Amino acid sequence: MTESRPTRVLLADDHTMFREGLAMSLARYGGMEVVGETTNDDGAVELARRMKPDVVIMQVQMPFERARETLDRIREISPTPKVVIVTMFEDPRMMRDFLKLGVNGYLLKSSSTSHLIGAVRAATLDPEGGNLVVGMPREMLENADEGTGGVLSARQLEILLLTARGLSNRQIASRLYLAEGTVKRHLANTYKKMEVGSRSEAMRKALQEDWITIGDISGEEDEEDEEREA
Repeated sequence: MTESRPTRVLLADDHTMFREGLAMSLARYGGMEVVGETTNDDGAVELARRMKPDVVIMQVQMPFERARETLDRIREISPTPKVVIVTMFEDPRMMRDFLKLGVNGYLLKSSSTSHLIGAVRAATLDPEGGNLVVGMPREMLENADEGTGGVLSARQLEILLLTARGLSNRQIASRLYLAEGTVKRHLANTYKKMEVGSRSEAMRKALQEDWITIGDISGEEDEEDEEREA
């Protein structure tokens, strides 16, 4: 994928209002193009084969074995698209199972559009597939007692990006309406997951691994998006 073309996104969700609303939000966001929509997993596989998206955003289909089969079929597509799961199931064990299947993101449908966009961008900036984004309440993640090592939450990714832009903990807290201590805790957990010991090491590794880019740090796209939402 080159920087000159938008990220191609395929949406698979049987909730029409959710899917259409998400399509409009992504269309407003610079650098993303919705190339197809479908209501089911079979449609997701067929469209992915034809449209060659960069990312498939799909809802969880039950039973679990059915979802596993769908993901296996998507992985057979070349080039293989990244997969971000959106779900209403607030189950940390399910999240852990899907991360083991190799998805690139797992978010609740109650997550904000900005968090979902962050998950899509994290997936496309990570060619090796090691950068996982999870959008679940912290207590649910804490209850997932295995399989979550190295996973950055959507909030941690957001704070990491703001840190890269040079904002202090106090400035980040003000911007995100958080307590400064909460920001410090998020950063401490992020450093632990990234296996680094400081802000500068985290920025260096994030850039080296392409988790964030110089363009992300400039913040130009985010500023334009905020102006559109204002």
